[in-house]
Amino acid sequence: MIATGLLAAMLLTSPSFAQDGAIPSRFTCDGSNVSPALSWKDVPEGTRSLVLIVSDPDAPDPQAPKTTWTHWIVYDLPPETRGLREAIPAKGLPADTLEGKNDWGKTGYGGPCPPIGRHRYVHTLCALDVRLADLSGPTRTALLAAMERHVLAEATLVGTYQRQ
Repeated sequence: MIATGLLAAMLLTSPSFAQDGAIPSRFTCDGSNVSPALSWKDVPEGTRSLVLIVSDPDAPDPQAPKTTWTHWIVYDLPPETRGLREAIPAKGLPADTLEGKNDWGKTGYGGPCPPIGRHRYVHTLCALDVRLADLSGPTRTALLAAMERHVLAEATLVGTYQRQ
């Protein structure tokens, strides 16, 4: 999704939902709207920071997607970090970790809230060979531009959600 070419392999998982499985409503606008727990391993040597982007490529309608909606941006995670706990507030993120703006124009996690149909929510973790420093609440587009040519490895975890 983000990088091209041959990359090292990382693994991104969640105890909250399986790969391609349903995301429980607790993590959505229909529940507590808190972030799921995430964990990862096999971060490559030379990693200086990690980036997490949660996005919905099926917006607004999975049958006719028009945009990728960004739900959460976390960057400059320390390379020794191996996960984030459930319902983590900004103050609970590792030291020097920063957040970008989601497509609601806010920092922080905004859970799945699809207007129609079952959407995919792609959690992408990237290992970078640099720290990005303060990008002043970047959007996904600005963050991806800053990451260009710095991605060492990438892992994805996809969950789905459909409102009842």
